[in-house]
Amino acid sequence: MKTIKTNTLGFLLHDASRLLRRRFEARGQRHGLSSAQWRLLVHLIREETASQARIAELLEIEPISVSRLVDRMEQAGWVERGSDPTDRRVRLLHPSQKALDAFAEVRDIAGEVYDCALHGLDAAERALLMRGLETVVANLGQMELDDAAEAAARKGAAE
Repeated sequence: MKTIKTNTLGFLLHDASRLLRRRFEARGQRHGLSSAQWRLLVHLIREETASQARIAELLEIEPISVSRLVDRMEQAGWVERGSDPTDRRVRLLHPSQKALDAFAEVRDIAGEVYDCALHGLDAAERALLMRGLETVVANLGQMELDDAAEAAARKGAAE
């Protein structure tokens, strides 16, 4: 039987991401938000205002799932919904004051989790790791753009 090598880039990135998420959830659980809800808030605070469709895209989940997630978060006072002044069909999301107040604490928790995760790496190794991951993200992002352009070109040629 062939053994599967689990120290490859994909496995290591997945495991690191999963363990970071679990550690963060354990530290941030007093707010009563799931990992998906925290991620939604982080994206929403970065964007300041975003449509539910944009949040679904950023979280890589279906719009109906975002709608249910936002329903629960709105009921708990974490987000506010509003109308788009240019398109009545679009619902815009805004972080509530409660979310903005909690974000500073959450940022501190994330910093502590990251420090623990990076324990044993000196400043140069940390910088190298970050540069390497940024390069991986940029390469994969460019591949997505190239694939999309190629698909659009094929579609245009077929019409």
